[in-house]
Amino acid sequence: MQSHETQAPEVTSHAAEGDAETSAIRKFLQGRGSSAVADRLFYLLVAACACSIFAIVIFIAYELVSRSQLTIHKFGLSFFFRSGWDPVNESFGAWPFIYGTLVSSFLGLLIAVPLALGVAIFLTEMCPRMLRQPLSFLTELLAAIPSVVYGLWAIFVMVPILRDYVDPFLKKTLGWTGLFTGPIFGVGMLAAGVIIAIMILPIISSLAREVMIAVPHTQREAVLALGATRWEMIRTGVLRNARIGIVGSVILGLGRALGETMAVTMVIGNRPEISKSLLAPGYSMASVLANEFSEATDDMYLSALIEIGLALFLVTIVVNALARILVWAVTRGAPARAGA
Repeated sequence: MQSHETQAPEVTSHAAEGDAETSAIRKFLQGRGSSAVADRLFYLLVAACACSIFAIVIFIAYELVSRSQLTIHKFGLSFFFRSGWDPVNESFGAWPFIYGTLVSSFLGLLIAVPLALGVAIFLTEMCPRMLRQPLSFLTELLAAIPSVVYGLWAIFVMVPILRDYVDPFLKKTLGWTGLFTGPIFGVGMLAAGVIIAIMILPIISSLAREVMIAVPHTQREAVLALGATRWEMIRTGVLRNARIGIVGSVILGLGRALGETMAVTMVIGNRPEISKSLLAPGYSMASVLANEFSEATDDMYLSALIEIGLALFLVTIVVNALARILVWAVTRGAPARAGA
């Protein structure tokens, strides 16, 4: 009789444990179900965010095309290759502005990229530790200065220096190339390229420095252990491994250069002409929009300016596509091999 009484509590305890396990499993499955719903909602949310990028680009292109129908029907594709710009007689052409945008942007890259890489290499490999943070902060501070401030500085400081010292020297020594001929105004394509270079230098140098810092120190030590000099170590152990990120930083700098408006408007000269000389005034697509959009009184003039915006949109897409091809040519599928 006593044995039956002692077994009853044991059976009861096992039943209670089974009920507890069943309840825990049920709660776990219910939690998994709610987590699956949350994951699905999160997936839909981030997918909608990604698709919104395509929607925004398509909407911008649609608005630019629809609002420039007058000049599209009148000039067709020749609008992008015409050189005349006469709002009075309703004769418009975008080629001087496309030329000015491309030349000033690539001139800015030509000046900024070597300087930015030099700054990045010095800060990551050669700079004393006590100066590294202050110099890095000052370099990144340049990116926070407004474009108008750059333009004012260029008018009162940079342009006089170019007009009195730099341009005469270039004209005297390199005038035979045809790139530095004609009257010297101080403002012009060279001034626009220099101010663009100053503005994109902190972007390129900061991103290149972050990429170089990410290169493992074992790469540096391995190259030095083989007897390489410091420059050989930087060239083979650092720059070679960081080349993908460096090219990406150059692409971002190019995007900033193509769309720069106020500072370029203040120093480029704003003359819709095409000249081989870099000392001559020019015009860019962003500058003509900033200068003349408020002056457009008739529909044809407004349509021409909006089509200039469309041309800037297309040039940006084409240049970025070419830059992506350049990245592929430099890396030769390195990311795919790394992922494999």
